[in-house]
Amino acid sequence: MHTVRTQAAERHQVTARLTSTAEGGDWAKRPAPVRWTDVDGVVRTGAALVRPGTPKGSAVRVWVTRDGQVTDPPTTTINATTSGWLVGGMAALGVAGGSYAAWAGMRLVLDRRRYAQWDAEWGLVEPGWSARFRP
Repeated sequence: MHTVRTQAAERHQVTARLTSTAEGGDWAKRPAPVRWTDVDGVVRTGAALVRPGTPKGSAVRVWVTRDGQVTDPPTTTINATTSGWLVGGMAALGVAGGSYAAWAGMRLVLDRRRYAQWDAEWGLVEPGWSARFRP
């Protein structure tokens, strides 16, 4: 939530104007040059995503930082919460998977060792047992 508050404090929306018609023939938004005047009266330029065919001079809302750089919108509370739960869940699955892998690996090593010991001991005992059944 600290990131949400920080981004909300550092970013704000401004109305910018397209300096040229947005190019492209498909439905995907494309970057186009825009210009706006900040609160200090400085004319700034940048690029904003707009629909293809948007005419020159159209008003576009863009998010900018304090130093006038075009940026993404600030993270919302729901996005931050969802990301937190997702990362936490993935970490929990990673810990569980790592624990299971360690357990399975240790079991494999110990089983091999136990079977080798059993085979060696059976090699000593088996001749005495099999002799009892010979006529």
